[in-house]
Amino acid sequence: MKVGFISLGCSKNLIDTEATIGMFKKNKYTIVNTPQKADILVINTCGFIESAKEEAINTILEMVEYKKENCKYLIVMGCLVQRYYDELVKALPEVDLFIKIDEYDKLWQKIEDLVQFDTVRKSITKTSKKITEIPPMPMLTQEQFLDRTITTGNNYAYIKIGEGCSNRCTYCAIPYIRGPFVSRKMEDIIEEAKELADKGIKELIVIAQDTTKYGEDIYGKSKLAELLQELSKIEGIKWLRFLYSYPEGITDELIEVVQKNDKIAKYFDIPIQHISDNILKKMNRRTSKEQISNLLKKIREKIPNVTLRTSLIVGFPGETERDFKELQEFIKEAKFDKLGTFTYSKEEGTPAAKLPEQIHGNTKKARYNKIMKEQQEISKQNQEKKLGEKCEVLIENVSFDGKYFVGRTMQDVPDIDGIVYVKNDGKRKIEEVLNKFVECEITEISEYDLIAKFK
Repeated sequence: MKVGFISLGCSKNLIDTEATIGMFKKNKYTIVNTPQKADILVINTCGFIESAKEEAINTILEMVEYKKENCKYLIVMGCLVQRYYDELVKALPEVDLFIKIDEYDKLWQKIEDLVQFDTVRKSITKTSKKITEIPPMPMLTQEQFLDRTITTGNNYAYIKIGEGCSNRCTYCAIPYIRGPFVSRKMEDIIEEAKELADKGIKELIVIAQDTTKYGEDIYGKSKLAELLQELSKIEGIKWLRFLYSYPEGITDELIEVVQKNDKIAKYFDIPIQHISDNILKKMNRRTSKEQISNLLKKIREKIPNVTLRTSLIVGFPGETERDFKELQEFIKEAKFDKLGTFTYSKEEGTPAAKLPEQIHGNTKKARYNKIMKEQQEISKQNQEKKLGEKCEVLIENVSFDGKYFVGRTMQDVPDIDGIVYVKNDGKRKIEEVLNKFVECEITEISEYDLIAKFK
């Protein structure tokens, strides 16, 4: 039978999708790229915030309609299922199998029951965990990671070093969906990384909900710096980066490793979420404005060419005009190289959902627009500083008209940050530069992307 996949949400979810694809391939199923060719459709959902839930529901409904005339089985898995299992089972009987995250250790058994024996209704359990409880963690089996099928192309792959989160920020449902933070063994991660390198992967992107927590649960202290050092020793890996690092977990040791190791991108993605001490306390964040400011200053002093990215939440309950203006002023001062902003999403079962002084949607949107307008100007200023710079670019594509090769620098996370358009001077064939590292010079800039020429 032919199997098609739709993966929604974050890169951590994508790894789960890749592991599931690997299971089907191992069991001799044919993987197809379009729903039109599929006998079985698998949707891996996100249930993090309201917009993600809406996207997941709309995708399921679209595939339910598609299933009526085309595919035989529709399987839905992931965060939305973990969070709303009972409701989904009742509302969507057209879906043949719902798989919760805490059932992933039985994932293939459930799929076999459905496809080989068609006893899906018998395999569905009605004992769903509620959002107010922390679910047990799924098994992080090494076999699952080694069998996964990489879907991100020839050059880079994500590598998950832990599952869940123990930070318990008041706005966030992830601990209730994914459970507390659980690290993978370092030797397992290194084994997977070596296998990826053997397959030709040039860039490893180390991910977890909070990478700085890596190792605390099994080694008694953070081992992120040590892990990065070990991964950098793997032959074939040229670029190495890590996402995401909470400010309170960024140690001097980690900064030093990033500074001194040429394979590690001089890049910190630090989700500060806000800067007002009043709001940070309500969010149950473990840092203050002073600590964040000192950390950014320290990183920039130690690594002058560093790229700093952050994410913010505006419209959190109780965010006063004064709190927001403080955030605005900080953004102007900090001049982050890259910045993403979210409007607060009231998530049921989280402590913040019960807070008084919930902010009106129009106010949240207005504050979002103001922050993004500020960052747009900052981004332009940061981009202008890059004119004339020499850089190494990994070429990953070619423009439709063939006038440009398209790639990234070491300071750009794929599908998140900007790209580099390298002018095709006609002296190089596509196969000579595609999936290769080339030396370039920046000649033009836009708000987020760069235009370059070969050196």
